[in-house]
Amino acid sequence: MLALRASHAFDGARFLEGGATVLVEGERIVGVEPVGFPVPDGCEVSSSRGTLLPGLVDAHAHLVSDAQPGSLERVGTMTPEEIDGEIERSLAAQAAHGVTTVRDLGDRDYRTLGFRDRRVPGQARIVAAGPPITIPGGHCHYLGCVAATPEELRQAVADHDERGVDVIKVMASGGFLTPGTDMFGAQYEVDVLRSLVEAAHDRSLQVLAHAHSVAGIEHAVAAGVDGIEHFTGFCEQGSVLSDDLLDRVAAAGILVDPTMGNDFSLVGQLPPPPPQVADLIERLGLDIMAFFAQRYVDVGRMRDHGVSVVPGVDSGAMPLKAHGNAWIAVTDLVRCGYPVDEALAAGTSGAADACGVGDVTGRLAAGYDADLLVVDGDIESDPAALGRPQTVVIRGRHV
Repeated sequence: MLALRASHAFDGARFLEGGATVLVEGERIVGVEPVGFPVPDGCEVSSSRGTLLPGLVDAHAHLVSDAQPGSLERVGTMTPEEIDGEIERSLAAQAAHGVTTVRDLGDRDYRTLGFRDRRVPGQARIVAAGPPITIPGGHCHYLGCVAATPEELRQAVADHDERGVDVIKVMASGGFLTPGTDMFGAQYEVDVLRSLVEAAHDRSLQVLAHAHSVAGIEHAVAAGVDGIEHFTGFCEQGSVLSDDLLDRVAAAGILVDPTMGNDFSLVGQLPPPPPQVADLIERLGLDIMAFFAQRYVDVGRMRDHGVSVVPGVDSGAMPLKAHGNAWIAVTDLVRCGYPVDEALAAGTSGAADACGVGDVTGRLAAGYDADLLVVDGDIESDPAALGRPQTVVIRGRHV
């Protein structure tokens, strides 16, 4: 048995007055007690003046990619051994920053599933979608799963289910990282996309739709998807998320992951954007920092309209989105107007629920896996303390 004590604690839903002592035996939490609790003889004790909380969940990652320019696109030409090496490095970076669960939403050849099933000690838990489903030449087609017709989409879902994926990822709009894709339109008509959703639901699989455009979002909503990733709202007039759209998304119970968590300290060090991104910025007359400032406003509006928000990063996709940035995605919610406890809950228990693992992780409670994070500082008064990890434990194993 081991015990972690901290002067401050958050249990996945609320701050615990006076801190806590969490008792761990094997892979599981066996007790959550007051900070002065007398531990059993022989129990190893780790004490901190910081904050103890459940490990973070990154609800949108690409473990096959290292976040360098062009890295996700290069996966299409990498060997299986090279891909596996990238996944190992990405998982290590996630764990080092307190991320104990990762939902991978786009690999190649189902490589992440092998890591999920191995349960390597100290490795972040993986929820895996396998290769994202897209149209021929569509966003992320280089990851290897192309389907255009209802029959092809149903077969793609069947293939994914047979391989044992946890969730289905489909590209409802074009994307920044794929030249030639439509950032303002939709990749699938509603009836076609609905055939995929129905096939997935028949197999008890949720569907998450990548959608940057208003058209892609609208088609995803009409098709009955369970979650929408990015939810940017691009149209010819810029980035526009109407009150009516937010109300309909909230009423449908669709979870939105706005994929924030950008490390803006790197902005001055970045190379010029890829040509297709530069073209989009020029076409819309966007100032990139003004665009992100509007994103903070829009995510705050999502909360006001009752939209359930899950903080993922899209880690691995670009330099601002390194593996381990989940803590930034949580503090971004605070910047958007979320109370600190609500933002922390979204990044721990809420994200765990969204990823289908909320019965085993995301909370400080007896019977849950010992996925724990201790950070340097009082998060309640200093949310940035979330980015200063002192101790990370995954399934009872110190990282």
